[in-house]
Amino acid sequence: MTNSADIAAYWDAAAPGFDEEPDHGLGPAGTRAAWARLLAGLLPPAPADVLDAGCGTGSLSLLLAEAGHRVTGVDLSPRMVAHARAKLAAAGRSAGFLVGDAARPPTEDQRFDAVLGRHLLWTLPDPLSALREWTARLRPGGVLVLVEGRWRIPGRRAEPYVPGAEDLPWHGGVTAEDLTAAVAPLTTEVRVTPLTDDPELWGGPVGDERYVLVGRV
Repeated sequence: MTNSADIAAYWDAAAPGFDEEPDHGLGPAGTRAAWARLLAGLLPPAPADVLDAGCGTGSLSLLLAEAGHRVTGVDLSPRMVAHARAKLAAAGRSAGFLVGDAARPPTEDQRFDAVLGRHLLWTLPDPLSALREWTARLRPGGVLVLVEGRWRIPGRRAEPYVPGAEDLPWHGGVTAEDLTAAVAPLTTEVRVTPLTDDPELWGGPVGDERYVLVGRV
């Protein structure tokens, strides 16, 4: 079984090169613009209070801040959070960043208009508990926005992660059908939009399942 120390160490080690992937660092102008358009169509009007769960190096947090939202980012990796803080400072934008478990964000009794998570659920020992935590932190009418997928191609060996990762409930991602079934009891409305056929989001074509799920409370 995984533990938080192993997970934090893995992402600390990954932090220096994390932004080299187009959809991580949003370096290409087309990729950055594609994510800005996507988020603008999913989130409440600015200014809204948005929790970026598993914020990584803060690329999406920066887009949200640029759109006028009040952003709180949470990540288990201190180095990821350090990169996020530096990224927003360099851009002249502000956001609050916390080192902590994104599955149980250390935001006390703060409530949000939106909770955003991107490709995070596959890393969590108890993703169903995380979904309950996130929806409980939403204000009435708030939205849960999950960019997810099932990106392990059958027959291809999964990339190394941490000891016990193969036993994680959603190791390798989660299908839209399975995530919808998990989110539906926690929300009043769920809709899924496929993202596989939008290569600008990923820096090129992809052949696996990718989508965004929006649940409203």
